Amino acid sequence: MTDETEGAMSTGDRLVYMANQIARNLAAQGQAEAEAMVADHIRAFWDPGMRARIVEIARERPSALSPIAAAAIGRIAAAA
Repeated sequence: MTDETEGAMSTGDRLVYMANQIARNLAAQGQAEAEAMVADHIRAFWDPGMRARIVEIARERPSALSPIAAAAIGRIAAAA
């Protein structure tokens, strides 16, 4: 019998992946604009628990996030 969770991402890893993916998709807008757009997207579409968890992860593992994602999450944390 195989473990159904084998190879599955943790919730935290999934949030990091999503934040980095959003940042990557918006990077062409330029650093400052992309940071603002990523922060706006996370505020608009992520539930409060997801936002709180990504802020926590940013503090625990800052190197897990791309520079744009990290700055956007920093904006979210500062506004909280």
